[in-house]
Amino acid sequence: MYLSVCTRPDLSQAVGALARYMANPTAVHWQAAKGVLRYLSGTANYGISFGSASPGLAAYCDADYAGDIDTRRSTTAYVFILNGGAVSWSSRLQQTVAASTTEAEYMAAAAAIKESLWISKLLSDLHIDSGIATIQADSQSAVKLLKHPVFSMRSKHIDVIYHFARERVARKEVTFAYTKTDHMVADALTKPVPVTKFQFCRAAMGVTSCS
Repeated sequence: MYLSVCTRPDLSQAVGALARYMANPTAVHWQAAKGVLRYLSGTANYGISFGSASPGLAAYCDADYAGDIDTRRSTTAYVFILNGGAVSWSSRLQQTVAASTTEAEYMAAAAAIKESLWISKLLSDLHIDSGIATIQADSQSAVKLLKHPVFSMRSKHIDVIYHFARERVARKEVTFAYTKTDHMVADALTKPVPVTKFQFCRAAMGVTSCS
């Protein structure tokens, strides 16, 4: 848990998924946990490295719609990368069940905006000019919903607590841009992904061998 929260974002999804079954684990969960430990043993010299990419703040948010088979809740994930290394990330179940992919992505965007505003304030206090944060998302419908405050049959049921995101975008305190799923760095924080995609996400978050 310490590693997944503090130094190894590549462990976040797996550790978060396993943590849901700590009260009543099965042999399958035990095998999965040992798989995480084997991966960790093989990458013990990995850590977050800074300076491997162009200076500035990059941000990605994503959601895995109804990914939890027990509750059908979606997983929210975001990662903020400063000067090539991840400085903030999250992978957790959403508090309510989303009725559509758009809603799940919209809720993930709201969580990312909250974190973005906090990071922007922190960087400002440290006299680091990061400019207006641009968060990359791979859901065109969610991006359109954020940029165009028009209620529709697909969005009017979404809890009002998430609509503050629209207000922040309208104020230009944060912006959103569409990116292809192939380039979505936060994808590995929402669900298990193929090895090549996992390696891409890990490298993009700045997690590399430090030896």
